[in-house]
Amino acid sequence: MRTALTVLFVLVSASVFSQANQAVGIGRKVIAAHKDTTIESDTSKENKEPRYFYVSMIANAFVNARGGFARRFSPAVEVGRTYGIFDIGIATGFMNVLKGGSDTAHYLELRPTINVFSKGRFAESLCLGAGGVFGAKQALMTEICNGINFNISANSAIALLQGYIFLDGTNSSRSTQYFGLSFTYNFLKPHSVNKQRKKAAIVSDN
Repeated sequence: MRTALTVLFVLVSASVFSQANQAVGIGRKVIAAHKDTTIESDTSKENKEPRYFYVSMIANAFVNARGGFARRFSPAVEVGRTYGIFDIGIATGFMNVLKGGSDTAHYLELRPTINVFSKGRFAESLCLGAGGVFGAKQALMTEICNGINFNISANSAIALLQGYIFLDGTNSSRSTQYFGLSFTYNFLKPHSVNKQRKKAAIVSDN
């Protein structure tokens, strides 16, 4: 009888030990998955392309407009998110910096941008925008532009811009051309997978 109880105890202990090992293994997998999710939460494992938020400060000047600096200068700020070669952003700014006037110059615009070519730190981008000018007679605003971008680092870039803006109203419309500069800051976490992939994209063709 004692022998049978001893054998039964050994079998039960072995079963419990085996289940405990399985539980520990599952726990380790859950912890690893959580850690991986934390690290990879802002990127895509499938396409290996970086994803991050950005902010751009833009200074444009209209080249076929009459008037001085205040009428030609058009500052703006754009915030958005990058998905590899594609950006989607919201821009807000002013068509000029004149004080007073019958129309307002403040606008809001949706601006999708795609990189059509890249070589090392350089890239060429194409932008199509649509939005509106608040309180203006020609309130509907559309835009087409392209830029030559230079990545200073993984977190910052500058660009030369040129483009056309089209303004439409009920009884009139007009278009104008501009040249400009922009500075972009990318919100990339230090030592993150996204920053590593951004660096790899910059230096891959050098």
